[in-house]
Amino acid sequence: MRGITITYDYSGDEVPWRAAIQDFIDALDADPGAANFSYQVSVADNGISRIHWGRWDSQETLAHVQSQDYFKTFAARVGGFSGGTHKPVPADVTVKTSSW
Repeated sequence: MRGITITYDYSGDEVPWRAAIQDFIDALDADPGAANFSYQVSVADNGISRIHWGRWDSQETLAHVQSQDYFKTFAARVGGFSGGTHKPVPADVTVKTSSW
């Protein structure tokens, strides 16, 4: 299992930010090829820091998701929201709870 954490600060209008996140989640949920790709996004308690977590089962799943127009659109939108300062940290999932 692979994963990624992406962090950045955003203090702009919440409406377009939330719409971009929801559009991406909806596209993932509607894509049968992304069935083994999970994603969640949080806003930190300070209201500015944003944290994205993704995980997937194989390189093939990741390649499929990254090849989709919805991913390319979302990646560009995150870049815009972060002002290009987002920090992606890919990693292998070493241990996890059964519910994760």
